[in-house]
Amino acid sequence: MLIKEDVIFNTIADNLQIPVDELLRLSLQRFLEHQLRFINTQIFEIGGRYGIANVEEMDSRYWEGTLDEENSWHDLQRLDHLEYKRDKLLKLLEALS
Repeated sequence: MLIKEDVIFNTIADNLQIPVDELLRLSLQRFLEHQLRFINTQIFEIGGRYGIANVEEMDSRYWEGTLDEENSWHDLQRLDHLEYKRDKLLKLLEALS
């Protein structure tokens, strides 16, 4: 950690009367939770657009022929990537707990 950030964290921890490592852990946890909410919102938007809950349902609709692949393949790829990122964030949050 850079000296400037070290001073900032120490100052905040002193003012809040909590250990620096606890402040860092809580800060990381809140950051990851914020990222997770953002990703879940994007997943929800894509799901609402196609009436699906996840990438597997979207893929199934392709195979059934009930979803036009030409206009939605980009969303399928994006949804797959978002679900991957969501799963990674959940694992990181679990590791912090």
